[in-house]
Amino acid sequence: MTNPSESHVVYTEDLEPSSSQVTAASNEDVRVVASSDRDEIPKPTPAPSPKGTANGKRQRTLFDVLGSAPSQGSDKPSKKPKLAGSGSGKTPAAAGTQSFGVGGSAGLQALNSIPFSSTEYTASLNEDQKRLLKLECETMGKSWLKVLKDEIKKPYFISLKEFLWKEGVRGPDDSEHDLKVYPAPRNIYSWSNYTPLGKVRVVMIGQDPYHGPGQAHGLCFSVPSGVPAPPSLKNIYAEIKAEYGDFVPPKHGNLTAWAEAGVLMLNTCLTVRARTAGSHQGKGWEQFTDRVVDAVDRYGGANLGEKSGVGRGVVFLAWGSWAAKRVAKLSKTKHLILSSAHPSPLSARKGFFGNGHFRKANDWLEERYGPDGRVDWCRLDPVI
Repeated sequence: MTNPSESHVVYTEDLEPSSSQVTAASNEDVRVVASSDRDEIPKPTPAPSPKGTANGKRQRTLFDVLGSAPSQGSDKPSKKPKLAGSGSGKTPAAAGTQSFGVGGSAGLQALNSIPFSSTEYTASLNEDQKRLLKLECETMGKSWLKVLKDEIKKPYFISLKEFLWKEGVRGPDDSEHDLKVYPAPRNIYSWSNYTPLGKVRVVMIGQDPYHGPGQAHGLCFSVPSGVPAPPSLKNIYAEIKAEYGDFVPPKHGNLTAWAEAGVLMLNTCLTVRARTAGSHQGKGWEQFTDRVVDAVDRYGGANLGEKSGVGRGVVFLAWGSWAAKRVAKLSKTKHLILSSAHPSPLSARKGFFGNGHFRKANDWLEERYGPDGRVDWCRLDPVI
């Protein structure tokens, strides 16, 4: 049974980013059922239950002015590809790992042939790097770590980790309850374990993790067992129902099944301070997750279909102006980029409802990778 106070929970991703406005959550009631994750190694740690933490009060958060993202038809041709090595765009990185950029994959080393040893990599770090990068070395999915291993040693990322160290995020066993930073450290990179790089076929882009107790578990739009489904996710379910009439919206909000099916659910910032939306923005996460998107540009779908070893394109679901900006640089011929308003209750009727994105995504995936390339959007097994 739904706790009456849960109807007042507000989720950051249900609100478009804003400069100074404050809003309360919608009064929409939500129901919860227990569910279970089917994890890949390393296994993300379930978030603690939020039961008893709401106290019947509304959470309040900052958000930006709502606005629809540019429609797909208004996309302009992508610019000439640039390397994204050191941040200046002038210095190429090591072949096969850090030469991420926008465009083709000619001369790119096949993903599965990139050599990587976790033990050797850790041994190559200096003592300060070992201290600060312990979380990445122990919890980031290896298919991602081997192509981001040089990125996480860059000065901006080390500065980010110094900031998080001061916030109390130091190792995989730190507790989010004690830290008041979400998600739990072990779950910060859960997206990289549920969805290996070569199996990515769809990318959903969020903004901040949810900033309430027990809400975030490392997958944008998703919540763990026992947490009310966010209003934006309920709108996503409604759109799937409109496109696939047989779909029965689940009574939970755990999207692990999609992640395991190749849907990368990536927040632009991977951490947030408790009850403080946007508190970890501008610290370096945006640059890092841009490199994650670049990695998908090069290797997303590498192990799908004919398994070419390099990316042949994926679907990006860019809902809201914030997400649209993150994918603006990508090739519109290599990838299918679907843009619309955000599914937040504040904007869903401005272009999200009726966008047909789930069927469009599957039609494109089937054409590119065959019938096995499709995503079963209707399969969301309850997590026990």
